[in-house]
Amino acid sequence: MSSLFHEFLYRPLVNGLMFLYTTVAFEDFGIALILLTVLVRVVLFPFFYRGFRNQTILQRLQPEVKRIQDRHKHSKEEQARALLELYRAHRINPFSGFLLILVQLPILIALYRVFSKGISGIAREDLYGFISFPAAPSDMFLNLINLNDSSIIIVGLAAVAQFVQGKLALPRGGGGNDMAARMGRNMLFVGPLLTLFIFWSLPAATSLYWFVSSLFSVVQQFYINKSLAGHTVANGT
Repeated sequence: MSSLFHEFLYRPLVNGLMFLYTTVAFEDFGIALILLTVLVRVVLFPFFYRGFRNQTILQRLQPEVKRIQDRHKHSKEEQARALLELYRAHRINPFSGFLLILVQLPILIALYRVFSKGISGIAREDLYGFISFPAAPSDMFLNLINLNDSSIIIVGLAAVAQFVQGKLALPRGGGGNDMAARMGRNMLFVGPLLTLFIFWSLPAATSLYWFVSSLFSVVQQFYINKSLAGHTVANGT
């Protein structure tokens, strides 16, 4: 399994990073990292879009979900049937969030391995024959930040971007005062705090990846909100 991971995920990403670094990124590790991150997110856009869209609709449906739970509190079977009908009417899968995690987890692990090593840490034997190794590899970003070191500035920017994406995902008015709505509002702060806690001591390359990915999520969430402007809970349109 590890050899399959190496050959079909790690090596393609390493070679993609090195190709970008030596061709269009002006041998700047940060620029190559940003370009590779954007390319990965574009390729995975259908998975992310569907997952984020479903989660956005689920949050907007929480008041209706609460009404169904109260209406059928004495019958779990009727409650489950009514919830399934609600999800079907809105054409969403309540388990899409788990599927999204399953799809992106091995890619996230591979990207972490690629970025955490830096350009200078890439093994020559992992490169394809048509990819050249630079004469003087550098792990600098804009000649200002060594991406092998930690950077609280980049981590802070990533946390802010994650907060903005979460804010955009919340329904107007916060979605009510039930437990699910309160948990959604709490996650607005828990996510960025976890980002600060996890990434503050990691190489800045991983933080930069998370920042760029979060920015991509902000744009994607804005697009989702715009596409759902006419979506109403009442009729599932």
